[in-house]
Amino acid sequence: MSGSMAQAFAHNFLGQSPRWYKATIVGFLILNAVVLFTVGPVAAGWLLVIEFIFTLAMALKCYPLMPGGLLLIEALLLKMTTPQALYDELLHNFPVILLLMFMVAGIYFMKDLLLFLFSRLLLGVRSKAILALMFCFLSAFLSAFLDALTVTAVIISAAVGFYSVYHRVASGNDPRQDSEFSDDRHLPTLHYEDLNQFRAFLRSLLMHGAVGTALGGVCTLVGEPQNLLIGHEMGWHFGEFFQKIAPVSLPVLAAGLVTCVLLEKLRWFGYGTLLPDNVRAVLANYAAQDDAERTPRQTAALLVQGAAALILIGCLAFHLAEVGLIGLMVIVLITAFSGITDEHRLGSAFKDAMPFTALLVVFFAVVAVIHDQQLFAPLIQWVLALPVDQQPGMLFIANGLLSAISDNVFVATIYITEVKQAFLAGHMSREHFETLAIAINTGTNLPSVATPNGQAAFLFLLTSAIAPLVRLSYGRMVWMALPYTVVMGLLGWYAVSYWL
Repeated sequence: MSGSMAQAFAHNFLGQSPRWYKATIVGFLILNAVVLFTVGPVAAGWLLVIEFIFTLAMALKCYPLMPGGLLLIEALLLKMTTPQALYDELLHNFPVILLLMFMVAGIYFMKDLLLFLFSRLLLGVRSKAILALMFCFLSAFLSAFLDALTVTAVIISAAVGFYSVYHRVASGNDPRQDSEFSDDRHLPTLHYEDLNQFRAFLRSLLMHGAVGTALGGVCTLVGEPQNLLIGHEMGWHFGEFFQKIAPVSLPVLAAGLVTCVLLEKLRWFGYGTLLPDNVRAVLANYAAQDDAERTPRQTAALLVQGAAALILIGCLAFHLAEVGLIGLMVIVLITAFSGITDEHRLGSAFKDAMPFTALLVVFFAVVAVIHDQQLFAPLIQWVLALPVDQQPGMLFIANGLLSAISDNVFVATIYITEVKQAFLAGHMSREHFETLAIAINTGTNLPSVATPNGQAAFLFLLTSAIAPLVRLSYGRMVWMALPYTVVMGLLGWYAVSYWL
């Protein structure tokens, strides 16, 4: 009996994950305690960061919330951080949590409109290079004024819509009826090649769009949360912020768009896959049938979604309220005027965002450990001890490296606080202070595309419903982001070092 119970517990632990993965997580839990009591909290803190990145990298084996949550529960028990420190970190990032709770659900209720608009774009533009450029540029433009997570949610929703339509048709199901589209067992063998090609096609568009959010987000005061923080500390208004950052942001934006086209033309790093003809035919037939059979009620619902989208863009562009509250308004408007009144349909809208919201809480616990153990302090002190002419470039590199494994806002907060204290103490001129602020802003935005945990939009994409469908793993995201990382990182560093 005891043997069977032990087997049952072992089987239930992390569910269907491979045995080696389960053993690795158990090993991490044991190793953390040993390192903490033998080497010290700083080594244990860095080990925890590496282990959490591992759980993100293995997201397709097991959703990172469970193993990452176990690691952070242990960190709390070992007093590497405290519940109060975690709570303070959550309070500081509450706008992001609010955004995920309501804005992603709001985008869910706009999925019919998104599928309508993106299907016209997808079917109307035959050139994959031009289509990829449009995805990247539109993402960049929208992210300069809206939130990157909102833009990413829009792209994900459209991609899920396309995938579900083709998968259901290929499986012999009605594309307009809810049915399982993550299971390939009922898919005829002749469709497998087209499906795999379609997955590669969607992967490339998703990555172009995600990178676009970083290219645009760095440019304006409202593009990213850390931009607003740095702008506030420096006293820069919207136009002044854009002007100060432009010598770095605009050349990088141009280089990023050129990289997008070259990747599609050269078909490097997993890009360049075309939309299969059979998939195009299915999507075209679906769009034509949808247009022919659309009822007045469905047309009215599309108009309501369109009006809500315009209100959403206007409210976000002028920052009339927190992003999450605007998302809640969108939910109310669309559901109230589209005949959606039952709790079940409302609940379906929240199921995609809540797992990532919970994961983000665990991520902020890692940030709390980094803060409490002052893991980044030696690097900050080393950079500020360098000769003045070397500080901007090295600050850009240091911010990029740390942002690739931590939270951009957290890294920016630490660095801008330390630099401002040095300025107020009279250790640097105002001009040099502004140069370092630009290096911090661009450093936390550009090289951090190297890893999914470097950008919230990337992490959201990795843990979204579309990632397992199109086989977008952590490693594949790193590989596909690599050319962008090199171009954006090197050009950004050169601009910070020599053009400011």
